Amino acid sequence: ALARDAQVGFYGLDLYSLFTSIQAVLAYLDRVDPTAARRARDRYSCFERFAEDSQAYGYATRFDLETSCEQAVLAQLRELVAKGGEVSRGLADGDADAFFHAEQNARLVKNAEGYYRAMFSSRVSSWNLRDRHMAETLDALGAHLARRRNRPARFAVWAHNSHVGDARATEMGAAGELNLGQLARERHGAAAALVGFSTHHGTVTAANDWDEPAQTRQIRPGLEGSYEALFHDVGHGRFRLVLRGNDELAKALAAPRLQRAIGVIYRPETERHSHYFHARLPRQFDAVIHLDATRALVPLERRAAPAEADAPETYPSGV
Repeated sequence: ALARDAQVGFYGLDLYSLFTSIQAVLAYLDRVDPTAARRARDRYSCFERFAEDSQAYGYATRFDLETSCEQAVLAQLRELVAKGGEVSRGLADGDADAFFHAEQNARLVKNAEGYYRAMFSSRVSSWNLRDRHMAETLDALGAHLARRRNRPARFAVWAHNSHVGDARATEMGAAGELNLGQLARERHGAAAALVGFSTHHGTVTAANDWDEPAQTRQIRPGLEGSYEALFHDVGHGRFRLVLRGNDELAKALAAPRLQRAIGVIYRPETERHSHYFHARLPRQFDAVIHLDATRALVPLERRAAPAEADAPETYPSGV
């Protein structure tokens, strides 16, 4: 939602809300165009047999392409975009935000459908589809807010290092993966500032495996030869490195080193294999903030969260 007076908003970029987004599209059309809502329900009914289990949908399409809802979700998005002006004028309050949010939810449904199909075929293709979706959402939001406010919008994007650091400077890029940070640099140049975070030891909130509850886990000290160990040896509890435009620092850190990535899963017993990859820090980030010891994130309210119908956050990659 937008805070209109302060002109500050909080938005999501990821695509794990397949069934929630379907409901958002239907709720919007129910309000502005009941006939279009009936057509949308008919198209989205393709997912009904999977009982709001997006992983089950993706798995089924691996063996039976006829179960795919690709054409249905694409047709729905095309209709919504094509009739956007007409639908928007039908709103009693002329709320352009409402149509934009409905359009983005329809686009998410289309992209999420492709993501869950790709999940069971090639991890690279599913990862790339996900990060392209994030970049498309960011650009679409920027264009929408610029039109509404008559000036460019600025964003602070909060995401895992593996998403915001330039993939071309890591093993990810060598394996054919791209990410949001890379796309932001390619599309926006120096206007995009990529900031990474690092820690050597402490605690983290993470699970042992998928479908297991999150716990406060002890983080092992950074491995020898890693950026985490190098920064620990500096002897300062916290500091920042500004890498952009710092040729001396870039030269000193030019050689690839191990870098740790911890997501919703932490497996210390296989940490080297599960959580480390090689990266070239000066190419990956414009700046890095190092906190030598970190404390696990805890929820502000310790109430049980409602069960999620969609895939676990960051499944299957863990970040």
